[in-house]
Amino acid sequence: MVTHAAQPPFGGGDLLAYLDGLVPPRPPELAEMEAYARRTSFPIVGIASGHFCYLVARMIGARRVFELGSGYGYSTAWFARAVKENGGGQVYHVVWDAGLSSQARAHLEALGLADGMEYRVGEAIQTLRETEGPFDLIFNDIDKEGYPDSLQVIAEKLRPGGVLIVDNMLYHGRIFDPADQAATTNGVRELTRRVTADPAWISSIIPIRDGLLLAYKK
Repeated sequence: MVTHAAQPPFGGGDLLAYLDGLVPPRPPELAEMEAYARRTSFPIVGIASGHFCYLVARMIGARRVFELGSGYGYSTAWFARAVKENGGGQVYHVVWDAGLSSQARAHLEALGLADGMEYRVGEAIQTLRETEGPFDLIFNDIDKEGYPDSLQVIAEKLRPGGVLIVDNMLYHGRIFDPADQAATTNGVRELTRRVTADPAWISSIIPIRDGLLLAYKK
């Protein structure tokens, strides 16, 4: 999960506010999750990005979704809503921290989205490796230096025709600075290179908030 929440998302506050404002009103519980992120600078995926994830999951009829790095369940709630509207299924919420897992459980229960939820506390890539696939959609928001090594496991667990969404692909503009050779920045660059160069994927980066990679597995 990105650790630079105090920095403004790449693309400017006016654009972000405009895109967030186009998202229909959310249930009070989800709105409170958004307010909590603002108060604490907790790095949730954001309103417009969350709605985009929901839209993609609905469009492909996703019934099995796996999140690599789920925080306190904000993005999970968008995916769980989509899966419920698609007829039900499973959504995996995966974090290192038991406290965040407990928070997520409470939020999703309050939202009426507890059915089909699976909670795992542990390292996200290893948890995916140990979980039976295939999945219709996998969402990736782990520590950025881990992005490149996650791709092989994701490809193994995602069904043909499934979708990968990865957050923070513009990484607050740091990817454009050649002097920035941090492991996190290079992790984002390397995942981008691998997916866009691999003929097994059809991909594009969507410049909402901090950038979302949308990739279709052939």
